[in-house]
Amino acid sequence: MQEKEPYGEVFLINKPLEWTSFDVVKKVRNALRIKKVGHAGTLDPLATGLLIVCAGKQTKSIEQYMGQEKEYTGTFVLGKTTESFDREKEVIEVADPSDLSLEDVKDAAAKLTGEIMQIPPMHSAIKVDGKRVYESARKGIEVKIDARPVQVSVFEITRFELPEIDFKIVCSKGTYIRSIARDLGEDLGVGAYMSALCRTRIGDFLLDNAMELPELITKIKDRLDEDI
Repeated sequence: MQEKEPYGEVFLINKPLEWTSFDVVKKVRNALRIKKVGHAGTLDPLATGLLIVCAGKQTKSIEQYMGQEKEYTGTFVLGKTTESFDREKEVIEVADPSDLSLEDVKDAAAKLTGEIMQIPPMHSAIKVDGKRVYESARKGIEVKIDARPVQVSVFEITRFELPEIDFKIVCSKGTYIRSIARDLGEDLGVGAYMSALCRTRIGDFLLDNAMELPELITKIKDRLDEDI
């Protein structure tokens, strides 16, 4: 009798707003009724877009997917900032950005293009001395985070309507778009934070080919019911 091939599958999912990446994994895991499910690259709760979820033997490929180039679109707000550099924390007024021109913003964006040294935000999941820095941030404890090299191959301004600017960014693994907002605002002298973010591509995988989560869960459950 021929042994059954071990189960493995890759799902392209459009992560819903305000869901954590783990929330999505948990939903897929429960639908599949297996334990071995993981995602290839965290999206913050306030971000949407492409999340690659691997199940069964395909979880061995997670690192491979995580290492691929990412593409994002979104919106930065100039003249204000927040402690987390996104909408999670209270907005703080910094300076009036109305005198800035599109060329000013493009020049600042150019400085953040190529191989750059970036400091991840305090409200992030990276670990310092074995602890996730966002846990320290929530307790008001300041943690020194070292700058690290990242590659930003594209940083385009796609809409300029102050105080908002829309962008397209193509970057390497480990790049924090919230940190780009912070650094852009600092360079322009007016502050900035990220008000919207969508991941549109991971390597050759496109958001256009992703499924909405409710549709995927229904499809998985229907398929499992057919197998019973």
